[in-house]
Amino acid sequence: MHLAILITNTDDSAFARARPDDGEKFATLIQEVRPDWRCTPFWVCRGAFPKDIASFDGVIVTGSPASVHEDAGWITHLEAVIKQVIAAGQPLFGACFGHQLIAKSLGAPIARNPQGWGHGRLSLRRVTPTAWAGPKMQLSLYGSHIEQVGCLPAGARTVFEGEGCAVAGFALGETVFAVQHHPEMSHAFISDLVDHYADYVGDAVTGAARASLGQQADRKEFADEIARFFEHAVAHRGKAR
Repeated sequence: MHLAILITNTDDSAFARARPDDGEKFATLIQEVRPDWRCTPFWVCRGAFPKDIASFDGVIVTGSPASVHEDAGWITHLEAVIKQVIAAGQPLFGACFGHQLIAKSLGAPIARNPQGWGHGRLSLRRVTPTAWAGPKMQLSLYGSHIEQVGCLPAGARTVFEGEGCAVAGFALGETVFAVQHHPEMSHAFISDLVDHYADYVGDAVTGAARASLGQQADRKEFADEIARFFEHAVAHRGKAR
């Protein structure tokens, strides 16, 4: 399988440059469970879009410190690409910013979390089984967000709920799957990120995030779930043609 990774991460700080970028993170995540799959990154936040998005078996839209509400040309362009991918029935997965922009493209509002930052290792509860679901009903992923999907897009179904985040993950049909969190983040990366963001998010949020990192998130389990989603979506698309 050949996946396009659409990188939306606008962080060009020394912190970010010293660590693997989001294209590398997602490629590593996927290849940990499907080593023969190919992943090609595109820096869409810098205006580098695929010439033919339809040539890929599936598409991943990454997270970003940018807001989907920003008036940026690349965000407008990416939203149009997302609509094209959804209309074509092409398998599409989004994380954090990607999750939000997919929901926005489907008409859902994006709002601030009334409880403030979700930061560190965050708990999820599976509320709707999918054809690609893993066995766990309770799991955790790393995350860092203050904006989130305000309500479920029309026609979609909630897959995960989190504390203060009613739409922590959703699916549309069999070919769209999105989650508010960051399955691509390693434990080492989120630990560094919590330290890096300490002054920005404040002592209370940082303390809670550090306490949450006493255990590791369900990274491999969720990597398997993403891979099964693409396998299922590709098979479903083939039958629909």
